[in-house]
Amino acid sequence: MIPGKINFIIFLFLLNFPITIFAEDKITTVPLVNLENLEPSFEKEDSESKNILKKEKIILKEKKISKPENKVTRVNIVALDKITAKTTNINLFLGEIKKFGLLEIKALKCGNVQSQSEEGQAAYIQVKDLSENLKNQVFVFNGWTFSSSTTLNPLDHPVYDFWLISCENV
Repeated sequence: MIPGKINFIIFLFLLNFPITIFAEDKITTVPLVNLENLEPSFEKEDSESKNILKKEKIILKEKKISKPENKVTRVNIVALDKITAKTTNINLFLGEIKKFGLLEIKALKCGNVQSQSEEGQAAYIQVKDLSENLKNQVFVFNGWTFSSSTTLNPLDHPVYDFWLISCENV
């Protein structure tokens, strides 16, 4: 070993040596608690309040549903044509049918959604593909779409995509 390393090790030993000499040998303890003499920490129940509650009927609050008066709800959707890479804003009222390319879009319901993390709107939308000339046309998409999660794209179509932006007058 190099003499400098030996001197350093001796220095560290001498630095810690006085601490071990003056350390106390006693271990201080907390007196033991007698568990039999402990009182409960919860509140005691009043027998009078029980009798009062039994005699009176409990009235629960009722949820009042108020519908907006003569407000027309408009659904705002952004549609994407994947071939031309162009987006189009589609504004349609509830029950109205609009065409975008070969798709026929109809909004049935729209409302506000409040989750624990985000707020936004949700719309119930039906989408038909008019490119196939079948008499029994089946919906390409029939369900709810949410404005708060635009990455969740419910429509699975090779040419078109759409996202809900908002609902107005909800």
